[in-house]
Amino acid sequence: MVGRILSDAKRRGLLREPPRPGVRRRNPRVKRPYAVRKPKDYRPTRPGDLVQVNTLDVRPIPGVILKRFTARDVVSRCDVLQVGTRANAASAARFLDAIVERMPFPSRLSKWTAAPSSRGSSRRRASSAASCCSCCHGARRSFYNVKRPHQSLGMLSPMEYLAGRRLEGVS
Repeated sequence: MVGRILSDAKRRGLLREPPRPGVRRRNPRVKRPYAVRKPKDYRPTRPGDLVQVNTLDVRPIPGVILKRFTARDVVSRCDVLQVGTRANAASAARFLDAIVERMPFPSRLSKWTAAPSSRGSSRRRASSAASCCSCCHGARRSFYNVKRPHQSLGMLSPMEYLAGRRLEGVS
């Protein structure tokens, strides 16, 4: 009933649509100096060319929220895991240091982590739940990087894959 009344009023010219606003042109984006995307056609060829970094909330017991930081090399599938109590600049800086320290090959992240003292990262002691999770993640990382075969690596573990690349003279 309402639809018929409105369409009739529109047909008779009693009801008119409001003017639509014109398309506003956005201001050109300012290029940001961080988190610049790789081109779509970029293909990583060497270990350390591209490392994916992610965070995840872990809730081991009610009321405790931990942050799990994960870094995975796209070529070799090597993982680095770390557990923290917060996802802030200081814990991100510690995680970048951990990536450079724990990856079995030089990472391109090293240019950002060359001077950890200049970032002002402070070392904090994690809670007992965080240290327990760290222990579990350490065992997982060891299994994942050393023992578990990956289909994308020809059924080799990441460490076996890297050892084969070194023997072939490919870094």
